[in-house]
Amino acid sequence: MARTKGKMSREEAGRLGGQATAKNHGKEFYQEIGSKGGLATSKSHDREFYQEIGQKGGSATAESHNKEFYREIGRKGGQSRGNNNE
Repeated sequence: MARTKGKMSREEAGRLGGQATAKNHGKEFYQEIGSKGGLATSKSHDREFYQEIGQKGGSATAESHNKEFYREIGRKGGQSRGNNNE
C-alpha cells in the first residue's frame, strides 16, 4: 500500500472504496449499473467501435491461449446448445 506522507494512493483508495461498496450492495446493484453503463456506451459508440474492441479482445485471447482452450470452450458451447434444444 503505497502511501506518500500519510496520504493514501489512488489505487488503495479505489480498492477500499470498492470493498466498502461490495459490503453494502448485492448482485442486483452491479447488474443494474452494468446495464446502465452498457446502454450509455451503446448510445455513444457505433458498430465499428464494437467490431474493433471485439477484434482486439479476440487477438489478445488468441495470444494467451492454445488450441486446447478453444477445443474446450467449443465442447462446452456444443453441450450447452444441445441441452437447450431438449
